[in-house]
Amino acid sequence: MAEQPLNGAFYGPSVPPPAPKGYFRRRGHSRGCCCCLLSFFVKVIIALIVILGIAALIFWLIVRPRSIKFHVTQATLSRFEHTSPDNLLRYNLSLTVPVRNPNKRIGVYYDRIEAHAYYDGKRFSSTRLTPFYQGHKNTTVLRPMFQGQNFVIFNAGESRTYNEQTIAGVYDIEIKFRLRVRFKLGDLKTRRIKPKVNCDDLRLPLSTLNGTTTFSTILPLKCDFDF
Repeated sequence: MAEQPLNGAFYGPSVPPPAPKGYFRRRGHSRGCCCCLLSFFVKVIIALIVILGIAALIFWLIVRPRSIKFHVTQATLSRFEHTSPDNLLRYNLSLTVPVRNPNKRIGVYYDRIEAHAYYDGKRFSSTRLTPFYQGHKNTTVLRPMFQGQNFVIFNAGESRTYNEQTIAGVYDIEIKFRLRVRFKLGDLKTRRIKPKVNCDDLRLPLSTLNGTTTFSTILPLKCDFDF
């Protein structure tokens, strides 16, 4: 039997009060505003992307930026010997490396130039070259020299490779340049960037006693310029 209230009236399940007048209209209006704002921001982003793309295309068409070119045109290896008891590598290597800026409107500040010499993945010498500014469509010749001795340990496989190349009289040398450069366009200068230049696949024989050298690598050798 249903429970009766004290005053004798019967109450069924509670019913929520009706929504205020205009409630659903206001909710629909707020959703519409959010959609309008989202659509507006999407259109702004798309417009900015299009404008930046057009600006980049115009800049490229006007400036036509091109990569700096490094080539090894001469290389002389007059000493390269490794002694096992003390693990000393004695070397004498000189290179001629023209650097070409092919750009018509862009100059290059070489704030720092380091050249590193590697054999079989091991760095055996480094040298720092004089900083300089390179103008438009200009070629500057670098002449890094590596001379002296350094402590280098070869494992069994590396020793075998060295002995084989010593018998053949030809050694695989790698030259790597590490740069800090800024580009100049008119009065504008970029921040410093650190590109890498790798001159691999240099197969160099020892120079003969009369100073002549027969190269196993066909020169000039183009180096890889990597930003």
